[in-house]
Amino acid sequence: MPVGDAYGRKWKPLGVGIGLRREFYTLLPETSRALDWVEIIPENFLTLGGRPQRALDACGERWTLLPHGVALNVGGPDPLDEAYLAGLRALVERVDAPFFSDHLCYARLGGAYLYDLLPLPFSEEAVEHVVPRVREAQARVGRPFLLENPSYYAHMPGGTLAEADFLRHVVEQADCGLLLDVNNVYVNACNHGYDPRAFVDALPLERVGQLHLAGHERQPDVLIDTHGGPVCDEVWSLYRYVLERTGPVSTLIEWDQHIPSLDAVLDEADRARALMARVEAR
Repeated sequence: MPVGDAYGRKWKPLGVGIGLRREFYTLLPETSRALDWVEIIPENFLTLGGRPQRALDACGERWTLLPHGVALNVGGPDPLDEAYLAGLRALVERVDAPFFSDHLCYARLGGAYLYDLLPLPFSEEAVEHVVPRVREAQARVGRPFLLENPSYYAHMPGGTLAEADFLRHVVEQADCGLLLDVNNVYVNACNHGYDPRAFVDALPLERVGQLHLAGHERQPDVLIDTHGGPVCDEVWSLYRYVLERTGPVSTLIEWDQHIPSLDAVLDEADRARALMARVEAR
């Protein structure tokens, strides 16, 4: 049976979406193919004008828009950026997004953006640091908030918790949702030698409000989370495993590098939608 409670049901499943990327500014608003919602990277739309604004407005007329940020820096040592939060709130209100999301990581240090999403130590101290910042971001933006589990290639010093326990403590104590990136689970499991299904089972699945699917690059001794190709069979299988435990959850196809035709990305969305329907029918 799918897990869920009163908190979990606040995340209404929206179906399957894709990202509004620059390559699709013209084609996406005009597509006749099935699509349920669209993700936007808010940093690309905080200063509106020209083609980005026209694409945003056109997509907003057809679909629900969900902002997924990369610059909140919820795990960093610097104070949260008030100007960024004000701009994010204005954008979220403009598109009437039901919720917004970002990553459980740090992305800024000493006022300088690092242009990467760096992992935190899995520790009680990191939980205590992140929780009030999540609550502050959620209050300032004025919408429910989801945190994504990031990919990482080294364990930060000072870790005292299992990764799944760290995620659980943060989202439960901050009273936010979990954006479960299924590809990140698979990549991390392969790189760090754990069972991805056991990891999923240890998560607070009742708080999962969105799922991400993406491609990765396989190198001889490591998997690299690139979002640069189709979803592999192993990640599709893990996605099904998650859905069998959560029920339908809003799902994004992430494709951010080596972006193919719009039809190729929508083909991946069709596959996710069909799989979700099969699991729900069971």
